[in-house]
Amino acid sequence: MMSVTSKRQMTAAAAATLVVLGVVAVPAHAGEDRTATPSLPQVAASVETPSLFGDEAGGNADADDPAIWRNAKNPDRSLVIATAKEGGLRVYDLDGREVQAIAAPQPPRAGDKPGRFNNVDLITGMRFPDGRHDVAVVSDRGRDQLRIYRIDPGRRAAPLVDVTDETAAPHVFSSGQDEVNEQRSAYGLTAYTDRRSGRSFAVASRRNASSLALAELRPNAHGTVGYRTVRTLTLPSSFTLPDGKSWTPCGEPGEGPQVEGMVVDPDTGDLYAGQEDVGIWKLDADLQSTPRLIEKVRSFGVPGTFNPETEECDAGEDPGFGGQHISADVEGLTIWRDPKNPRRGGYLLASSQGDNTFAAFERTGGNEYVKGFRIAAGDRPGTPDGSEECDGAAVTSEPLGRKFPNGLLVVQDGHNTPVTTDPGGEARTDTNFKFVDLGRLKRATRL
Repeated sequence: MMSVTSKRQMTAAAAATLVVLGVVAVPAHAGEDRTATPSLPQVAASVETPSLFGDEAGGNADADDPAIWRNAKNPDRSLVIATAKEGGLRVYDLDGREVQAIAAPQPPRAGDKPGRFNNVDLITGMRFPDGRHDVAVVSDRGRDQLRIYRIDPGRRAAPLVDVTDETAAPHVFSSGQDEVNEQRSAYGLTAYTDRRSGRSFAVASRRNASSLALAELRPNAHGTVGYRTVRTLTLPSSFTLPDGKSWTPCGEPGEGPQVEGMVVDPDTGDLYAGQEDVGIWKLDADLQSTPRLIEKVRSFGVPGTFNPETEECDAGEDPGFGGQHISADVEGLTIWRDPKNPRRGGYLLASSQGDNTFAAFERTGGNEYVKGFRIAAGDRPGTPDGSEECDGAAVTSEPLGRKFPNGLLVVQDGHNTPVTTDPGGEARTDTNFKFVDLGRLKRATRL
């Protein structure tokens, strides 16, 4: 991905010269800026989680992807489960307080990569031999595995229990540990239960590649869960443009256009996959249909040449074949169901990381663009700042007790402020999660 200029160091002021997966997306013509977005509705978060610091003192913890678990018996005790990369997994209550921290696995051998939790998703009511349980499924980028955690609401201080079957948790993409150490490993993730068979699955993407893998999750008599790969699919990495030219997104040598943000619509079985500097693909969750690119990023088709001196890409002239609503990277994808019409109403939400906005698309038909919005800082002292450089997002329209009676949107903030400095006075890499009241969001956006 990026080097020299980290995503965590970018700000909105850099929008005119975005660095996206190593691509410098500069204006195509004098006076024209295809990364610019019009004035959009803004909504403030009402809750934020504690800072996670991506340095040695902070355990290299880096907020990435959230999931929302609703406690059906007591919605006030619902939880947000979120990944923190080398910092493992974090569990928060609806006030944003940390309930549980789970460490990522240690490396299997000296010199091997440690665990690094990238994305998380939930399955409600997975069938175990002793009944149904809710589980969280996590992609471990460091170990190229999936990990599964049963959610036990009776264990209030430690509600997540690791139920990964270590004897049946193979590498998702790698042929052996040496390949795992190269870190072309499990990256993005979404999970779902097939409506016809009742079987549960996870779809994982591969880092620095356009590959997807479908894994069936398999509970056993011991109460643990393993998995097996059912099939794989590779999305395009090169494209023929309307002018007949071939285009491949620029990146560091050996790095392809990867997918991270993914979501399965539980009512339609559609999988939406965000190829970061390409756009949003739509296909069947079982990976047996032909993928369709339903939304392109603005910089789609912009030629680039990797510059080894700057370790960035020098962009050429924009031919104008990109989309209008998302500035790369396209990141967190999540389904906002309409409680009055859960099977058809609602939206697909996407994080437009390059311009710090979010885009809403219809769930049905051609997934037409509806509206964009921003998560902005509150206007009162002590209220949370906004969301910038957002990686992951999760939404539920179900009521979550007194705190969020209209539902909740949780987004990652890749540039949490105010700035915290280390003992030497240097700014620390600071990330966290913002909780946005869905009723407030609906009023601000009229969605």
